[in-house]
Amino acid sequence: MAEFGDLLCALGECGLYQKLLILLLSLPLLLNPFQMVGQVFMVVEVPHHCDTSWIRAVGPNLTEEEQLNLTLPRGADGEFQQCSMFSPVDWELDAILAYGLNDTQKCSSGWVYPSEQPPSLLTEFDLVCDRAVLNDVSQSIYMAGLLIGAMIFGMLSDRIGRRPVFLISILIQGVFGLGIAFVPHFYVFMAFRCVVGAALSGIMITVVSLATEWVGISYRTKALLITHTAFAIGQMLVAALSYGIRNWRLLEIAGSAPMFALVFYIWVLPESARWLVTKGRIEEAKKVLQKAAATNKRSLPPELLEQLKPEKEVKSGSFLDLFRKKHMRNVTLIMSCAWFADSIVYYGLSLSVTDFGLDIYLTQLAFGAVELPARISCIFLLEWFGRKKVQGILLLLAGLICLILTGIPEDQPVVITVLAIIGKFTATAAFSTSYVYAAELFPTILRQTGVGLCSTMARVAGILAPLIIPLDQYHRAIPKAIFGSIPVVVALFCILLPETRGIDLADDTGNEQPLDEVGTRNSELQEKKYPKPQI
Repeated sequence: MAEFGDLLCALGECGLYQKLLILLLSLPLLLNPFQMVGQVFMVVEVPHHCDTSWIRAVGPNLTEEEQLNLTLPRGADGEFQQCSMFSPVDWELDAILAYGLNDTQKCSSGWVYPSEQPPSLLTEFDLVCDRAVLNDVSQSIYMAGLLIGAMIFGMLSDRIGRRPVFLISILIQGVFGLGIAFVPHFYVFMAFRCVVGAALSGIMITVVSLATEWVGISYRTKALLITHTAFAIGQMLVAALSYGIRNWRLLEIAGSAPMFALVFYIWVLPESARWLVTKGRIEEAKKVLQKAAATNKRSLPPELLEQLKPEKEVKSGSFLDLFRKKHMRNVTLIMSCAWFADSIVYYGLSLSVTDFGLDIYLTQLAFGAVELPARISCIFLLEWFGRKKVQGILLLLAGLICLILTGIPEDQPVVITVLAIIGKFTATAAFSTSYVYAAELFPTILRQTGVGLCSTMARVAGILAPLIIPLDQYHRAIPKAIFGSIPVVVALFCILLPETRGIDLADDTGNEQPLDEVGTRNSELQEKKYPKPQI
């Protein structure tokens, strides 16, 4: 009976076919960062004040300065208050000039913004004063979409296949992403963003399986993290795109429409041959493998193909299978916590880009630029030191940097930004490590379900992150303290995870084994069969 690894060796562990597949998987990730952080640049803070045009009825010849002096209270700094106005009265203008206005209230007729300001989410939907919280709520609803997508598409991918879920997710993201540019109300905007988040989550978790299941053991890390470098490049493109296009609707079109260029995936994107084998669809798997071999200019021995079948009768996995056996339960719980910690610190820093005191476009460019070496460095770190050590150390460093940020004075924006960039580096590397680690820890029949659950926990953290950021109004250190303490604690639990470097992917849940025994067995196999690679 042929093992799937033997077939990969025969057709080429990472030949032209796999390289083209990695390219195909990378293109959507190049566009995904726009949906992740693009909203930050659509809600840039601008000067504003209450609309007090009511006074024009009795004083049509008043200058703008005179109108504001009569109708707006001033703060302690001498500037007009942005969220308060003097209560309208039905007096004559002379009486108003003689006695003035004293009673104040919240803005009742909307707000006035600079006339030269291009349309933004803030100005078009009045996301200021009491309504400013809607922006944070919108980000959390988007993260809720990511959560829903992880729950639905993770299990769906294990049942109907990686390819259809990937294609459906691309279509949904393109349609609803473009639709956002034409929404008439902010609540419709939030609903569409939720759907886009679900689709993006489907793309992200499906890439994990397609990238790892098509390559040999020694190429798994490289395959997945190369696709993640496309995400890093996309982060930098977001800064350039947002800087060049200030109209939020045009920006949304520019960031979403390119997804329709991927329609050709219907004809070229393959299904995972490993998944087909576990489902007993042997003939389909043979056709895909033969196509891959032909592209790699290899030939598969007929006798090897004839032996192709599942190692044993493999039933479809279910969500509950993640918790039935002790070792799988422990892996699931610890990895879920690791993804939660990755996400809370990653999004905590990413969504705080406007709070570091420097130009937000340059800060975002730096954030995107630092993701590129962060993801590339993981390729080497994971092969040199293994998954467990790298995961724990990176989480620990990301948390410690956030905790250090709580003690830096606000009048040091350069120091704060530099530390935040270093924190973003470690958080990004930790997140990339989690993708590789989870793909190797969960068996084929449960890989998408397991990664989907971990992704769900990450999205829970993503929902909480925008709601934690406003806590800085009580004390500026509170958000960073929360973002930092969680990964520090979770890093300690990573010690209990088994090492997977150099170990072939499992297809089913296997026999019950304590977690420490799994780690010991893997370490022994690594030393005997898979020595540390030279890169």
